[in-house]
Amino acid sequence: MASTREIRRRIKSVKNTAQITKAMQMVAASKMRKAQELALAGRPYSDILSSTLRDIGETISLSKHPLCEIREPRSDSRITVLVITTDKGLCGGLNTNLLRKVSELNPATTDFVTAGRKGRQMLATLRRSLIADFEFGDVFDFRKARQIGRFLTERFLSAQTDQILVAYNSFINTITQKPEIIRLLPLSGLMSDILTEKPIAHNLTSPEQNQHAQLHSLEYLFEPSHQEVLNILLPHAVNYKIWQYLLEAKASEHSARMIAMKNATDNAKQLVKDLTLDYNKARQASITNEILEISAAAAAMN
Repeated sequence: MASTREIRRRIKSVKNTAQITKAMQMVAASKMRKAQELALAGRPYSDILSSTLRDIGETISLSKHPLCEIREPRSDSRITVLVITTDKGLCGGLNTNLLRKVSELNPATTDFVTAGRKGRQMLATLRRSLIADFEFGDVFDFRKARQIGRFLTERFLSAQTDQILVAYNSFINTITQKPEIIRLLPLSGLMSDILTEKPIAHNLTSPEQNQHAQLHSLEYLFEPSHQEVLNILLPHAVNYKIWQYLLEAKASEHSARMIAMKNATDNAKQLVKDLTLDYNKARQASITNEILEISAAAAAMN
């Protein structure tokens, strides 16, 4: 059994660690609230944009638009994957679970674009084809999404890649974050997989559903022309998808870090209790030995 001095030293060290993880938990909780609000606030607009694009897709054919072109698979077909991870660690298995799913993609035909330091480090370690890296901190705006979207769109339109995917952590709730890989380009003809897979009408009450059904049946008039409108609307849809993915990933990051730091703090407190029990046992054994030594010495003198 370790000496009482060593146990006291370990107890002090664990208590200091618990104070650090507690502070990190509070910081993550503060950032988590704002990140969750931003991620949730962006979903209604994404639903409306998704519904509008579906309606347009039923009015006119979008298959001829360059961003909707589905190319036939070839032997030299390339796939580009945007991997959105965190810049810092201490967030449990958030990055590990996502990168494990990304690693299942065929490295011979896949190029990677990263947003986040952890993804860049992991892909560099695995010697994957990393063609670009974008940085975004806790505070970023829509310009960052446009920057990433412009790079990916130009790569797709120039036929350097035939398909673009996005790997990110989808925010479900504070406890649950789901790693997902979703197609970004080409956009499907009916926009069935853009932004959300659930139409906005699914979240509406009966009167609102009737109103949405009436709007859904309207015929769209394009001014100046549908081609010019789509040339603006579809790139914006791509950029907004990326923006929403970044918000979801950031909300997932702070939620996972808060939970990880809470678990670390709880484990540290439990460890302090166990060490305190060991300390009391060691101290009791020491006192018992001292009493036996005194009793033996007194008996020897008599």
